[in-house]
Amino acid sequence: MGPHPPAPSPSAPSPSPGEGEEDPPRPARAFRGPIDLDGLVTGLLARQPRAVGRAISRLEDGGAAQRELVRRVYPQTGRARVVGITGPPGAGKSTLVDRFARRCRQRGETVGILAVDPTSPYTGGAILGDRIRMQTLYTDPGVFIRSMATRGAMGGVARATRDAVDLLDAAGFDWVLVETVGVGQDEVDVVRTVDSVVLVTVPGLGDDIQAIKAGILEIADLFVINKADREGVDRTARDLEMMLGLGEHGDWIPPVLKTVAVHDEGIERLLAEVERHREHLIASGEMEKRRISHLRLRVETILKERVVAAADRILGVEREVERGFGGREDPYQVADRLFSGVLRGAGEEGAA
Repeated sequence: MGPHPPAPSPSAPSPSPGEGEEDPPRPARAFRGPIDLDGLVTGLLARQPRAVGRAISRLEDGGAAQRELVRRVYPQTGRARVVGITGPPGAGKSTLVDRFARRCRQRGETVGILAVDPTSPYTGGAILGDRIRMQTLYTDPGVFIRSMATRGAMGGVARATRDAVDLLDAAGFDWVLVETVGVGQDEVDVVRTVDSVVLVTVPGLGDDIQAIKAGILEIADLFVINKADREGVDRTARDLEMMLGLGEHGDWIPPVLKTVAVHDEGIERLLAEVERHREHLIASGEMEKRRISHLRLRVETILKERVVAAADRILGVEREVERGFGGREDPYQVADRLFSGVLRGAGEEGAA
């Protein structure tokens, strides 16, 4: 793997309106016409904002283009520092991401930001509040910001977002920050495929239990109590430390940090702790194990989608479910019949 493309000069012109951004909200799977993959990949590897934005749009559309894009850029991945920032709504994640990115830029490092937003029930597009709150970063040519809608597809947010991380990694960004709302299995799957997971909460929010239920507490590597100038911050810190004491964390004990992101307080310490965690992962050999686990999760997601799609194509999932319901069959019987149909179909295709 060659070196990163050179970072854009500070004097480089600011992206024109729309560069590095997705198209306006649209229904999922919108048709975009023919694609010049060679030109798109060339522009992506040169970290051209318009090419990066178009490539991510193709990922969101799915299909053959998504698979081919990842195939072409994957050899150039594995160098970015990938950090997931999650937590309940209202915790100030977007402001924290904004300040974190600014601190990285002060050190001359480039930053790609993916904000995973809820899907609009009307347009299929993402709610762009996070991007509005980070708008001061848009004129910085060393920062790329993109919102990604969940769209509700099985595994869709985890798969498309992690593929987008690959694109930003291959494009040469030093940091890739993935911000999610810390509720729901989709978001858990997203943060399960980053190097370091930062869980953000605030004093008195009362959503720590929800975070535990969502499975995020168990996979968080750092805890941040944002808006730490509020009353109750010490109690929240004690509660988190007590819950951490009940778990098993091996050689890494997740630190509990306090920040006031809106005033840029505690960000330097957070950056230092994220880097310390990365050094720990590399020194302990955990980074390689973690990335193998990430790859397995992604492969399993793809396999599940393909098996369901094949079952639907060969037998029709809805039809077989209705048949099973009418015959009082248990779900295992229905699943066995569908899976057998997939195997028969695969055998027939192989024989042909």
